[in-house]
Amino acid sequence: MSGSTIAPDTYVPAELYAEVQQFYAWQMNLLEGTDADPDAWAETFTEDAVFESAGEPEPQRGRETLRATVRAGVAHIAAQGLDFRHWFGMVGVEQRADGTLRTRYYALAMATAPGGPLAVRGSLLCHDELVRGDDGRLLVRRRSLEADGRER
Repeated sequence: MSGSTIAPDTYVPAELYAEVQQFYAWQMNLLEGTDADPDAWAETFTEDAVFESAGEPEPQRGRETLRATVRAGVAHIAAQGLDFRHWFGMVGVEQRADGTLRTRYYALAMATAPGGPLAVRGSLLCHDELVRGDDGRLLVRRRSLEADGRER
């Protein structure tokens, strides 16, 4: 998926674009702060989700694997006393004929220690495949993260 862009002639309607933006805001807020809920975050993925992360030798497969990984990550961040934030921007959305959504966006992962400066922990190019769950809500079926500055 790297390098692919979303062409202007494939723009989605504004209402769908706003729904995707709101989904991402809700999803990432589930990982942040004292109210972090990694279990709810995991539920934003399909049961058979695939999560490819730059620098990892193999993708993570399945919601339960993601749940365990994110629980550990949230606990690790909390133990360090960090404020951890995610920012998604430049989100492009393309709807395929089968209703699947393909998104491409940039992400920053940032941490701030109490009284300390903001530290950017990662700058990424991301690609998602979003589908509708049985209840009509968006779910991530596949997420691919490419870290800036890594050899490809």
